[in-house]
Amino acid sequence: MSLEAETKPAGDDLRSEAVPKTGWSWKKIVTLIVLAFAAHLAFLFIFGAKKEPTPRVVTAAPQFELATGDPELIALDDPTLFALPHIEDFAPAVWRNMPDIAQPSFRWTEPPPFLPPPAESLGATFNVFMQTNRFVQAQFNLKPEPILSAPDVPVISMLPTVSTVRVGLNLAHRNLLEAISVPTLTNNDVIAPSRVQVLVDTNGWVVSDVLLGSSDYDKADQLALALARAARFAPANQLMFGDLIFHWHTVPEPAGTNHTPTNAP
Repeated sequence: MSLEAETKPAGDDLRSEAVPKTGWSWKKIVTLIVLAFAAHLAFLFIFGAKKEPTPRVVTAAPQFELATGDPELIALDDPTLFALPHIEDFAPAVWRNMPDIAQPSFRWTEPPPFLPPPAESLGATFNVFMQTNRFVQAQFNLKPEPILSAPDVPVISMLPTVSTVRVGLNLAHRNLLEAISVPTLTNNDVIAPSRVQVLVDTNGWVVSDVLLGSSDYDKADQLALALARAARFAPANQLMFGDLIFHWHTVPEPAGTNHTPTNAP
């Protein structure tokens, strides 16, 4: 025996044995529930007999009876008397008095037969009509000649009517002090544009001109160089390069003149 067991006072064992346990155990609770359920079922079987409800006696109930007064006055209260087809309006008064139609007789009689005309007289009336009436012979043109029509549209030439010059690159924004007058050339062929590159100083004078694009016509190229060299632009703060592109307008040479090729030197 341990030392703690020997030193434990004897009064604690007596106090724990003397205090009774309070509360219901789970066995008692389950037993009570089962007994209550059984009692409930017993009450249902004993007092749960079905009884039919006894109907109540009707003492004061509304009753409907047909009116025995004047039926014409009652018919005037009908809301469909004038809105819908009614048996008392004017239409039934017509189809109630239908006329008596006599039934056709079933005795059939053959219509009177006509004698056929003689075969030799068929067409005699038409022959007499054709002999006494002469008709003008008409010729039918089954394939008439087509009527040709040309639209009345004026022919507008897309070629330029005068020779022009166009300023390009940096000189496009620099004004010309005098307009360049480009003449019309005499040639039977169309001449390509001549492109001349120029260098313009600050005073507006052309100090250098170089032919960059030839028109294959020496006369036109030389004229383009001369016109570009004589051009005068507005003054500016710096030297500027630019292009002068000459678009040539040509007219045919008079008859009897010698033709000079466009690529002749």
